[in-house]
Amino acid sequence: MGKKSRLKRERRETKKVLFICTANVCRSPMAERLFAHEVSKTDLPKRIISYSAGLSAMDGDKASQNSIDACKELGLDISDHKSTGLTRTSLEEASVVFCMTESHRALINMYFDLPQGYPIFLMREFVEEGSKELPDPYGQDIEVYRECRDRMLEAIPSLMNWVEKNL
Repeated sequence: MGKKSRLKRERRETKKVLFICTANVCRSPMAERLFAHEVSKTDLPKRIISYSAGLSAMDGDKASQNSIDACKELGLDISDHKSTGLTRTSLEEASVVFCMTESHRALINMYFDLPQGYPIFLMREFVEEGSKELPDPYGQDIEVYRECRDRMLEAIPSLMNWVEKNL
């Protein structure tokens, strides 16, 4: 098999998991990195790519310091993150979208007129207990960011399960 054919096949087999929040500086960068870290522990790493965007993000903003610190406590570095706004292209490239709140899902559907059955879920949608929503910690103290991060961590196994079964 030639190099071009192999690269084409690899691209086709690669699945993209998109995390959405509001400004792409707090929740979705943490979710993206937490998910990628979990994927790296499995046999899926070459097949699954995670990335993030924000519904009202300014391109190029760095992650909030409390998000950086909350991830650093787990040994994860998101200090290189640069925000990006959600686009039709990023949605079309995604195999699945996980957002933080019902309002994010509603706005995505309103702005982008997605086809019926498009795979868009709340990050905590498959978690049995507790709220399905992940409120915005922006501007709050580190404890609120830790709580948000920990609620994301609770959701990661259910996301991994969904990805393994459906992608």
